[in-house]
Amino acid sequence: MKIEEEIKQVKFRNAHHKAMLNLFFTAGWLESKNKDFFEKFGITNQQFNILRILRGQYPNKISGAEIKSRMLDKNSDVSRLLDRLVTKKLIIKSQCPNDKRAADVIITNKGLELLKVLDDKLDQTDSAVLKITPTEAQQLSNLLDKCRG
Repeated sequence: MKIEEEIKQVKFRNAHHKAMLNLFFTAGWLESKNKDFFEKFGITNQQFNILRILRGQYPNKISGAEIKSRMLDKNSDVSRLLDRLVTKKLIIKSQCPNDKRAADVIITNKGLELLKVLDDKLDQTDSAVLKITPTEAQQLSNLLDKCRG
């Protein structure tokens, strides 16, 4: 559905304004779809992002500050998210030997297993949600990279 129909607005200041609104709207739409998807697995978008980062570091530990610097949502409360993942036994958090105020984090086997299940499901849903070809997805990604300069 066109952005004009979604937000019931036909006039925009210019093409850039329309594109910006479309980006904001689509980002919210995708976040809602992801929320619904991850909810079935007992995690949030941000928790998935942390698990994905930790898998990339595995078998090495990583600090909470480094996790925050790599997150898609830079405004996330990483400490709270990590505590919830510890409760779910998806990660292990330990005190950093070099800095007693910092925590070292590593993903558990249970966390890795969850990601494996999610990977299989996400492979099936990504193209269904976006409804574009792999070539179009690459073009879109390139354009978004260009937007950020």
